[in-house]
Formats: sequence, C-alpha cells, structure tokens
Amino acid sequence: MAIAKAERLMNLALCLLGTRRPLSKRELRGSIEAYMEAGNDDSFNRMFERDKDDLRELGLVIETVENLEGETGYLARRDSNRLPPVSLDTEEAAALGLAAKVWQQARLAGAASGALQKLRAGGMPEAGDLIGGQHSAIEPRIPVHEAAFEPLMLACRDRRPVVFDYRKSTAARPETRQVEPWALECWRGHWYLAGYDRERGAERVFRLSRITGKVRSRAGRYTAEVPDVVTVRETVAGWAGESADRSALIRLRAGAGYPLRAKATAVREGADGWDELEIPYGHGLDAWLVEFGPDVVVVEPADLRADVVDRLRAVAGG
Repeated sequence: MAIAKAERLMNLALCLLGTRRPLSKRELRGSIEAYMEAGNDDSFNRMFERDKDDLRELGLVIETVENLEGETGYLARRDSNRLPPVSLDTEEAAALGLAAKVWQQARLAGAASGALQKLRAGGMPEAGDLIGGQHSAIEPRIPVHEAAFEPLMLACRDRRPVVFDYRKSTAARPETRQVEPWALECWRGHWYLAGYDRERGAERVFRLSRITGKVRSRAGRYTAEVPDVVTVRETVAGWAGESADRSALIRLRAGAGYPLRAKATAVREGADGWDELEIPYGHGLDAWLVEFGPDVVVVEPADLRADVVDRLRAVAGG
C-alpha cells in the first residue's frame, strides 16, 4: 500500500530538521520508506523534487549545500525554522478568548479549545482575568443550524466548487446551482454564502436556510477570480432595502409582519384590521415582501406593487 503523501512530507521534514550535516539524495532515499519503494531513480527524483518544493511552499527553509566531493546535500537548520515565541497583550488575549466562545458546533469548538490551551501553556494570560472574571457578561454566540454550513465552510477554505439545490423566496421548487464559493458571513442571525454562479456567469449571494438537500463537491479549479474583498453583508443589506433612498407605503395585517414593523418609519393603525406602514424602499424589497404572502398589500409606488404581483404570480404558477 502506498504511503500517504502527508506522511512522506513529514518524514522528509524530520530528516532535514534532525541532521547536523547536509544529507544527499542517496542518504535520504535510504532513510525514508516511501523513497525506498520508488520504482527507479527517475521516479524517486521526481517525487523528491515535488516534496522539497511542497515543504518550501509550506514555509520550511531548506538549504542546498555542496560538499567537497561535489555532491549536493540538503538540510533545514532549526534556528532558521524556529517560530518566535507567542506574545499577546491583554487586549489580544481577551479578543481570542471571546472569539473561542463564538462557535457552538462541535467541529470548531474542539479546535478553538485546543488552540487556547496551547496558547495558555505558552504564557498567554487567561482571558477570564481580563474581562471581569471567569463568568463574563459578554457571551457572543453565532448559531449554525443549517446542515450546509460545514461543507460550504470547507469548500471556501479549500477553494472547491460545489453543487446544491436552492429555493428562491419567489420559487415553488428548488433549482440546481453550480457555485464557486468565496466566503460565508452571518448577517442578522442568518448565514449567507457569496460565490460565483457558473450558469449565470456572475457573483451571487445565497441564504443557507434556502439550500435544500446535500451540498456536493465537484472536482476542478475555479473558473472565476476570487475578489480580494467579498462584501456579503453590503450585498444582502442592499437587497433588503438597507441602502434605500425612497419610501414605500404598504398595508399590513394587524398582528403580522413584525420584521416589517421594526423597519417602518411610520405606522398608522387602521380600524379594518389592517395597518399602514411607511418602510424604506430599496433593491430587493419586492422579494422580501413576497415572503409575507397575503398579510401584505403594496399601496405605492406602482413599480414595487407590480414587481410583487409578478413574483406572486410566478409562485402560484409553479
């Protein structure tokens, strides 16, 4: 059975770090089992050169030295590959302690706890001492209930395309979307994914709660360049009317639509079981209003009313 590449890289790194003198290719081949199993010299040379380049990309400083006989040797000096001691001030330690409390799902909770233990073993101050004792009043939480979160988080990290079924707020049935995921972000209690939609050839933002079924990974590289800054919150805020420069007048059934009431700039209670609200009007407001179904009627402007009617007809038509 072939030895895993990760184990091979680890063995090579240990050999280079543990030697006091440069080791030749011949010596390295006789010390590492995976190299002994190489079929011939050409296979070994290609494998070794790839492994050496991979270690350098990971940050290992490998020196190439030629001895008196003209033979090339390799070593990784410990003083050149030693990380500086971790030194955090009180504010940085407190921020790390709070950040570790954010994640509630088991996969990230264990990693965060382990990282804090290692930092504290290295002398990092206890975050509890810096923010008012072990039981701080600041308890940040970012709940993640969607099954799509974890596979999408890993896909964003590994730059791996994905496929999933997505149901828009105005659609009766989900559609298959092929996406190159860029970033995940939480906004007002909901998780959103930003990425490149291959079929539409443009950037799109998806709400995770509307992803149905499993997220499937796909082989291959990204076809679109990942932007340096991904403005997930700004995009969603614009769709939700947060950047609105106009107002809309709607009728809202009494006792319904509390998110709309929270955004209203004016509310007039009606005697017929319906209230009139003035709310900010921006891009995407029509899609949001459709979610409230028969509890909302748009009075003005006319273009918003027409957009909402069109979306409702699309849903009714299936």
